[in-house]
Amino acid sequence: MINHVSIGVRDLARAKRFYDAALKPLGYACLSEDAASLGYGRDAAGLWILAAKNPVPANDGSGLHLCFNAPTRKSVDTFHAAALTAGGRDNGAPGPRPDYGPDYYAAFAVDPDGYRNEAYCGSAA
Repeated sequence: MINHVSIGVRDLARAKRFYDAALKPLGYACLSEDAASLGYGRDAAGLWILAAKNPVPANDGSGLHLCFNAPTRKSVDTFHAAALTAGGRDNGAPGPRPDYGPDYYAAFAVDPDGYRNEAYCGSAA
C-alpha cells in the first residue's frame, strides 16, 4: 500500500546514528545517503529521513508512529536496546501485547527528534 514514508529532522547526523543502530537488528540499513537525505530499507529504501528547516513537530498525542517488521522476537529486544543506546528514549519495553493480538510482540522507542518508533514481530516464538 505505501511505497515509502519521509520524515524531516533538524540534525541528519544525529538521526543517522539513531536509525543505523535501531534498524540494524531488524535487517534494515541505510541504502542511500547524501547531504540532505537518508534512505533506509532492506532491498529498497522505504523510510526517507530528510534534513528539514521546519520539521513537523513530534507530538505524543498525534497518533503518528512508524512500525517496523522484525524477523524475530530477539531482534525486537535488540532494536529497543540499540535505540536507547543511540539516543532514543523508552516508550514501551519489549514484550507481548495480547491486547493487539495473540502473537503480537513489540517494543517502542522515541527517536532523538521525538518521533515514535515500534519494532513488531508476529511469530509465536
